[in-house]
Amino acid sequence: MVMTTTTGSAQADQERKAPGRPRSARADEAIIEAVLDLLAEGTPFDALSIEAVAARAGVGKATIYRRWSNKEALLFDAVRTVKGEPAVLSGTSVRDDLIALLQPVGRSESTRAGKIMPCLMAELQRSPELNSIFQRILEPRREMSREVLRRGIEEGVLRPDIDIEVVIAMLVGPLISYRMLGWNPKLGREHLVERLVDTIWPAIAAR
Repeated sequence: MVMTTTTGSAQADQERKAPGRPRSARADEAIIEAVLDLLAEGTPFDALSIEAVAARAGVGKATIYRRWSNKEALLFDAVRTVKGEPAVLSGTSVRDDLIALLQPVGRSESTRAGKIMPCLMAELQRSPELNSIFQRILEPRREMSREVLRRGIEEGVLRPDIDIEVVIAMLVGPLISYRMLGWNPKLGREHLVERLVDTIWPAIAAR
């Protein structure tokens, strides 16, 4: 974890003020890390203040407000950081593209997202604001899944009558259940995404 000292934050502020100088990436990282640490520790969304983030990051509130207009904008970037970048799809195989889209959902708990997301799930249920942020981040990824399934229908690979939203839920739901709840230890993690896609495939494949 990157921590920013008071001296470092002052230097970052000077860099920000200097004409033509880019804003400090070190300060940005420290602020995002502070948000994620507070969320991972169970700080409720309503109690997560700019003051608390600034204190944890070792920067002034003005440093945060120069980068993010409000708490919601900061939370959006922080949660998006946990989710990572969307998958890059080859576009050559519907099956392979579905697997690529699902791999981040089934990632190991040892990753940063794997450790933080379970802490966020309860707060997502309590906080409509945080849930709204999360939905805004997820929607482009869901749309990528829809596009892959639509392509499969157009290419004649998938049945034309599949319920796209239900298929997405069928693919994502078991991975979330296994990852968040450890629902069935006998299931195993190895090649779980591939096994899930191949199990559902006969029900959605064109006959």
